[in-house]
Amino acid sequence: MAQTTIVNLAEQGERLRIGHRAGPVDDRVVARVTVVPLDLMNTVAGGTLVIVPGAEPPAPYRLDVALRQAGAREVAGIVFTTEVTLPATALLLADRGGVPVFAAPGADPAGLALSVDRLLSGGASEAIMRATHAIEKAVEAAAGPDSTPEVILAAANRALGTELVLVEDPSVAWSAADAVCVGEVPIGRLAGSESDPAVPVARPVIASLLSRAAQRRNSDRFAPTRSRADLIVELVLAESARVEGFAGRAARLGLPLQLSHAAGWLIPTNLVVPDTRAPRSVQPAIELFALQLVEDREEMWHVAFVQDDLILVGTEEHGAGDHQRRLREVAERIQEYARTLAGPEWAYTLGLGTPQLGANGLRSSAAEARLAAESAIAAGRRGGVELTDVTGLRRVLLDVYASPVSRGLLADILLPLDALGPERAHTSILTLRAYLAHRNSLAHAGRELNLHPNAVGYRLKRVREVLQLDLDDPDTRFALELACRVRLLGAGRRQ
Repeated sequence: MAQTTIVNLAEQGERLRIGHRAGPVDDRVVARVTVVPLDLMNTVAGGTLVIVPGAEPPAPYRLDVALRQAGAREVAGIVFTTEVTLPATALLLADRGGVPVFAAPGADPAGLALSVDRLLSGGASEAIMRATHAIEKAVEAAAGPDSTPEVILAAANRALGTELVLVEDPSVAWSAADAVCVGEVPIGRLAGSESDPAVPVARPVIASLLSRAAQRRNSDRFAPTRSRADLIVELVLAESARVEGFAGRAARLGLPLQLSHAAGWLIPTNLVVPDTRAPRSVQPAIELFALQLVEDREEMWHVAFVQDDLILVGTEEHGAGDHQRRLREVAERIQEYARTLAGPEWAYTLGLGTPQLGANGLRSSAAEARLAAESAIAAGRRGGVELTDVTGLRRVLLDVYASPVSRGLLADILLPLDALGPERAHTSILTLRAYLAHRNSLAHAGRELNLHPNAVGYRLKRVREVLQLDLDDPDTRFALELACRVRLLGAGRRQ
């Protein structure tokens, strides 16, 4: 069993309600504790902590005599149960004789002796008392106006007499007794001396206080960012006619819509069961990691979720160089963290949009990023990084797809084919697009689809019967081909 020293006694001074007044605070061992009057100091055995009862301070000459006797007998220290102001001679004698002097004003001598004896014996009772005191001090610190996890932990350590340390460990189970979490996200564990019996008693409560303090601090720190993230989700999903209405709210939340925005879209896919949703615990962990990652960067960043998908938006001045490179740099780190957190059965596919100006530019960049990721998934390139191809017809299709109204109108044209079922409808749309793209040529469409022209003709006969549209009319052909291309552009996620 570890021996108790004067240093240990001083460390427990707050709990024992004793304060150091003179003499050394060193590693001399306290062997026992006793209550005796000051004039019987010459009867005390060496190594004893002497508690001197009395409500009045002793006379200076009696103090000098007692300190000389205590030094000669090598007592561990003296504790007065009244406040004492030591004269210069007593201070000198305490230092020269190596006698630690403490004061415990108003203490009950017997009760104080019992508390010190429990400290010396180091049993379960003493451990529970220290743990209880540490919890009380941690709660007091948590209730203070300047409460932080660091302040709470420091108060607990002072009262406990041993050091608890917050060790970063995001893999710790949230249900562990030593886990420290921000909301549902484990960030570390509270480590301490396993040989100290007070540690396992105090640690779960202190870890819980640290968790709540960390959650409150993060809520305050990231509240503006999260409010802007909610607005971005609304903006990305809103009808085009409503875009102008977001300007006022954006200004109040500090979101400069007039600047340039580049968006990344991160989509999780289960490699075993594709329709499985991402684990519920992953999303808040990814959000916390992303917010902490971009907090100190010069650019403005926004992190938002649409169901399981993450939207990352980097906002900078128009014309800032390497805007998309900075977006990719941050997004790839988030992608790697998400992959590590979710496990090997999950792939996170990242699509990157181009920097674009204003509210509509933000919407377009987000649409580009989403479609880039969905196209990669549809093509079997799960888990990679996909840049947007913004040249020619694909850029026009992206702009059309970004508008819910346009997308809805074009979807209505193909709605009768959906009655055939998802697989047959998709096959019909592929056939129809190839036929229209090759100016109604069965032979050319057959070569693209690896089908005999007669097979293409058979499929088209069924399509004509279902749609009841004239495929020889130029306007009809244009609308149908556009509808097919937009449908196929967004079909990757459904597949």
